[in-house]
Amino acid sequence: MINEKEILKQGNLPAHIAIIMDGNGRWAKKRGLPRVAGHREGIKSVREIVEVCGEIGVQVLTLYTFSTENWNRPRDEVSALMRLLIQTLRKEIADLMKNNVRVTAIGDLERMPEAVRKEFVEGIDATKDNTGLTLNLALNYGSREEILSAIRHVVADVQNNAMDMEQINSESFSKYLYTASLPDPDLIIRTSGEFRISNFLLWQAAYSEFYITDVFWPDFRRDALFEAIQSYQGRERRFGRVSEQLA
Repeated sequence: MINEKEILKQGNLPAHIAIIMDGNGRWAKKRGLPRVAGHREGIKSVREIVEVCGEIGVQVLTLYTFSTENWNRPRDEVSALMRLLIQTLRKEIADLMKNNVRVTAIGDLERMPEAVRKEFVEGIDATKDNTGLTLNLALNYGSREEILSAIRHVVADVQNNAMDMEQINSESFSKYLYTASLPDPDLIIRTSGEFRISNFLLWQAAYSEFYITDVFWPDFRRDALFEAIQSYQGRERRFGRVSEQLA
């Protein structure tokens, strides 16, 4: 039985939680439903996790919403997902405003359908002054492309004498990534029991703690999140040092 009060009392909450929301299709298949039914149910999990993170003081919640590889899925499923993204943002914007949630996005939005891009740009603009939880949606996101894009911009700046080769280091390079304005994730959660990172935040995850659960995303709710946080609190984050140095 999860004791939320004890977990919150302990402190040491992850400032930035990133989630690979996996298992919608398998959740639906298990119930004899079309895959889109799993995506619809998954939105309920998104709603609850956003509410809980805002409630307990998590600063950033990044959700792997749609990857660059997801375009390879059946056309009907991709079309249904695009419609669902539009419907969800329109429906949720009032609650996001009420709960002081700021929406941001990482990924190549320019390659998204115009209607989807328009909805997200409007949502980002409407919530830009909110000061609570930052809900960061990874949309048409692929970490390898993000890194390649950053390299192209670094090379261009060096060629244009806006940057010297000697100035290139981890800190300066990070400023060219989609996540330049965000802290690296402290905790990365993957649902549905898969043990892979799927081209997600490869640079940013260098020192993240990972939590894998067999729970499908549509069933990942408040208790499951607190279980992940409890696991995180039991880790010793050494960042290359030894325990004695931390003490």
